Amino acid sequence: MENITASEIAGFGVGTLLLCATIAAPRVDTFISASQRSSLGMCTKCGDLKLIACSTCRGVGSVKEGGLIGFNFVDDIYQSLGGDESGVKTTPCTKCRARGHFRCPNCSKSQ
Repeated sequence: MENITASEIAGFGVGTLLLCATIAAPRVDTFISASQRSSLGMCTKCGDLKLIACSTCRGVGSVKEGGLIGFNFVDDIYQSLGGDESGVKTTPCTKCRARGHFRCPNCSKSQ
């Protein structure tokens, strides 16, 4: 890295900024939605749905074999386009007992 130009440094800076924005986006979205829900008088966690999606299976009820990190991009696209079966095996989610959701802790306290 002897001859780094100013445009290369700017490129690294923009790339770093985009990476940080991508990582922070879910947290920013959660903050904004919670503040909107509270201003509307709704439950800040579930939005008065009384249910929260499981964080492990993301509301599906099953987890693809290979753990949380293991994924196959082609199989995900195939299933989203209406494909019936994929080559990836799934197992029932143990965290939510294959239901895909939990009762909201804030709403269940007030009942």
